[in-house]
Amino acid sequence: MTPVPGPTTAPPARGGTTGPATGRRRGFGALLAVDLWERFSFYGMAAILVLYLTASPARGGQGMAPQSATAVFAAYMSLSFLAGLPGGWLADRVLGGRRAVLLGGSLISCGHLVLAAPAGTTLYAGLLLVVVGTGLVKPALAAMVAEAGGAGPARREADFSLFYVCIQVSALIAPVVTGLLAERVAWHLGFAAAAVGMLTGLLQFSLGLRGLGGLGARPARPVTPAEAAVVRRRAAATAAAGAVLAAPVALGVLPPTALLAVLGLATVVLPFAYLRSLRRTLAEDPATGPALRRRLGAFTVLMAASSAFWMIFAQSGSALSLFAARQTDRELFGLEVPASWFQSLHPLFVLLAAPLFARLRRRPGRPPGPTAGTPAKFAGALAAAGSAFLLMAVAARLAERGPVGPQWLVLVYLLYSAGELALAPAGLALAAEVAPPGSTGRLLAVNGLFGAVGVVVGGQLYRLTAVLPPAVYFLLLGGFVVAVGAAVGLAAGRLRARLGETVAEKQKTPGEQGSQLVSEGGLEPPRPIKGTSTSS
Repeated sequence: MTPVPGPTTAPPARGGTTGPATGRRRGFGALLAVDLWERFSFYGMAAILVLYLTASPARGGQGMAPQSATAVFAAYMSLSFLAGLPGGWLADRVLGGRRAVLLGGSLISCGHLVLAAPAGTTLYAGLLLVVVGTGLVKPALAAMVAEAGGAGPARREADFSLFYVCIQVSALIAPVVTGLLAERVAWHLGFAAAAVGMLTGLLQFSLGLRGLGGLGARPARPVTPAEAAVVRRRAAATAAAGAVLAAPVALGVLPPTALLAVLGLATVVLPFAYLRSLRRTLAEDPATGPALRRRLGAFTVLMAASSAFWMIFAQSGSALSLFAARQTDRELFGLEVPASWFQSLHPLFVLLAAPLFARLRRRPGRPPGPTAGTPAKFAGALAAAGSAFLLMAVAARLAERGPVGPQWLVLVYLLYSAGELALAPAGLALAAEVAPPGSTGRLLAVNGLFGAVGVVVGGQLYRLTAVLPPAVYFLLLGGFVVAVGAAVGLAAGRLRARLGETVAEKQKTPGEQGSQLVSEGGLEPPRPIKGTSTSS
């Protein structure tokens, strides 16, 4: 997810000639179109990437072992998460939202076209272009959506809800289109379809720029010359480090998987290192530090637990995709269903179940404050994800005697979807609630980074299938995640106590809140924020 908080209102100057609200609403369709097509290209490629990597060269694929292909897929997904941090900074401080979307969308299109070229050596260059482009587009779009409503928090929340629906529609349709072309015609045609989707979104965005008025035309807070100098030095150091790491791979001294392992390790370490640094900073203030450190400690525990959920969830495009292709009976009415089509089940279930979950969240008698029931939601989501892999263990055992029916994957995706609807919104609300003043955006980014941690760990653990039967692999991972969920459930009371101070704030009178905020340094109130699924 890439949630970006935005202001409640915006300057009238951005409204265009038709007035603040009218101009923005007219331009909202352009934002909607580019996001829909960007997600179409993203999910379309994700649906076929592992299948393409593992397909034999005779069938136009890369001929990789499943373990290596899964590691590449995990690195690609996790880097897409990480790229949102520098990409969002560039959009906010240097490029402005519009130029970030146009540049990022162009890079994504180029990346897909490079992948569509019939040459295996273009694989990593194409993936890198898509990663960089995604890092620019997603934060910039989210920021413009947050500003485009112009009618207060309710309108902004409605706008993000509409974006969420469009994302699920893209995720539903993209695997069907690209999967059909890739598996039935040619792999490279599937990547080309993803490129066409992104180019279509850019065209619609360009045609709708006039309706945006001044929205995203300039950086929200332009970088100062001093800051630019610091960033250039850091970027140069980062580029040099990257070149040192990539050189042995380019020269053939080390395999690409070695570089992927280094990147994966950095992904796992980054969110923990940032939270540790933040807690040390808070310790410098004895008046406000203890309470905030306790909240961040509970936040870290829950985020680490959430990475176990995303570890299971992210294997939809790898382990489950390979199971669908090799061990599932996909014949329906005399026709063989492409394996990539199974990935459309998740967005379909999300679209069907989201209204039910929304009603449950609004029901009377719910505990006050977004953090009150968060541990229980995390525990339930982990139980659902772990149970899904326990089901897969049974299916894999049965598949040893021949292909199994598709109902196993249908049930697994149903459990995935229920878990995501319980955990993802709760994680966003938790990050916004516990963030120290001035750190809300960074805590929301950290929430996404823990999704990347799960993706990387899951990709590396899939290597165990080289020595473990699939049934044992699914059983071990499913049992582990269920155990993590049980641990979170058992610790729910203690975690709620550490988070409960933020809940208590909402139950006090304004005068009581003021005195407590002074004593604890103040908490930034949560903002109604929605975003997209990690599968990001």
